[in-house]
Amino acid sequence: MAGGEKRKGLSKSCALLIVIAGIERYAFKGVASNLVTYLTDVVKMSNSRAATTVNTWSGFTFMLPLFSAPFADSCWDRFFTILASSSLYFVGLVGLTFTAYAKSRSTSKTVSLYFLYTSLSLVALGLGVLNPSLQAFGADQLDHDLDHEPSSEDKEVKSNRKTQFFQWWYFGVCAGSLLGVTVMAYIQDTFGWVLGFAIPTGYMLLLIFLFLCGCGIYVYADPAGQDLKAKPFQRILHIVREKVWGKNKITLVNNHDLNAMELELQDQKPLCNCSNTEANTATTKSSHDEKSCKNGFSGLGTAKLLLRLLPIWTMLLMFAVIFQQPATFFTKQGMTMKRNIGPNFKIPPATLQSTITLSIILLMPLYDKVLIPIAKKLTKNEKGISVMERMGIGMFLSIIAIVIAALVERKRLRISKMMKTSPDPDPMSILWLLPQYILLGISDIFTVVGMQEFFYSEVPVSMRTMGFALYTSVFGVGSFVSAALISVIESYTSSRGGKHNWFADDMSEARLDNYYWLLAFTSAISFLMYIIICKHFKSRSDDDQCDEHC
Repeated sequence: MAGGEKRKGLSKSCALLIVIAGIERYAFKGVASNLVTYLTDVVKMSNSRAATTVNTWSGFTFMLPLFSAPFADSCWDRFFTILASSSLYFVGLVGLTFTAYAKSRSTSKTVSLYFLYTSLSLVALGLGVLNPSLQAFGADQLDHDLDHEPSSEDKEVKSNRKTQFFQWWYFGVCAGSLLGVTVMAYIQDTFGWVLGFAIPTGYMLLLIFLFLCGCGIYVYADPAGQDLKAKPFQRILHIVREKVWGKNKITLVNNHDLNAMELELQDQKPLCNCSNTEANTATTKSSHDEKSCKNGFSGLGTAKLLLRLLPIWTMLLMFAVIFQQPATFFTKQGMTMKRNIGPNFKIPPATLQSTITLSIILLMPLYDKVLIPIAKKLTKNEKGISVMERMGIGMFLSIIAIVIAALVERKRLRISKMMKTSPDPDPMSILWLLPQYILLGISDIFTVVGMQEFFYSEVPVSMRTMGFALYTSVFGVGSFVSAALISVIESYTSSRGGKHNWFADDMSEARLDNYYWLLAFTSAISFLMYIIICKHFKSRSDDDQCDEHC
């Protein structure tokens, strides 16, 4: 960029990738938001089995990036990874549409669970590889705006642009999710599941077409630098191998690798602590000593970097468990409540999930224009609130949301039991569920966007896909935790008799309120542990000591 001119907005390639991300969310939410209804009404699963299936599928979907990211960072080209994974995603949606079509042709014929699970697995596999690669590819576009040595002003511009990119990315994701939940849930409930699954399939085909149309405007990683910079996991394996075989000397492959590491850490603060070595306290250091410090980070430091994020990652799991409820038990709650608006229209229960997205879209500008300026004045911090504080606020709000859900469910159960003995009470309106949905949307603004920026900032540049994978894996493991909780609780409560089963198919006998109280209690413990960990956590962006010593 010549002279003092600096582009303030996002590039065309970033904008196109944000649109593509929105289309992908439209397709995914068009399937996932109402999948539990498809499994119970069409496939004829029980409530608990359907919820467990959805949670397990979501867990597999969100966990897969954790395993695919090392290959995406080290071996695969991001462009062709996105193209291949989106094609696999499309094939899975075609298979899912076929299961609905086969069922519609014969109402007595049961849907093949093997074919259904295969289709869902293909969708999960494609999505699990696509999401982190697509977001990392979008972030790659931010790294090539400056063609000169970055000054402090350039770094500030880049930091602001990074924040802008994540917020617009999340806005695009939310817009696609909103349309997917509202439009597709209505089509599925009104016109059937064949059309309800065929439309997301068509949009995935559109996604592939648009992605190919942007070939001429994308910024691609330098192939020459790819071999040097994108091998962090090979360095981790090298360190482990050296430790196992009892060797204490670690060397880089060549001098170019050292240069790559220096470039990699240009905007990151290394974690090595070389202050205890005699060479670092001397006024002059030899070239060999400098390389030893760098070499220590190249393998062991990278492994330590991932391990140091584990406590924060673990404390975020209960937030992810709470976020599984709208697509499962919140939706089943809504199916038993009064849904009429006027004489002819019924609210599809899954569409209430759109209030989460709608609250994000409407309140995100309020967050930027009102809350952050006030926070800047109060805290004297350029960002207003730190990323860690942002995630913590969202976690607290999610606990309040699940407490409200427990209170509303208790009231719904009371009315349901009264209706069995007296015809006077009317069913509880589905609109009573709105507060818990809206609060989850507000918590989303704080925690989810904060998680994306946190994991992005805490990993080296060459491990960026892994950073996004750590973010998505929180929801993956959270889904598995949710599925495991349901299985354990159902096994325990059903053994005490049918009336004690918290997840009974008869929603007037189920005790979802107890389940929500359990989630609130465990989430509160997790939140307190998060506060303690944050007090001792040192962010790479705030750590200047290593620059002084290394």
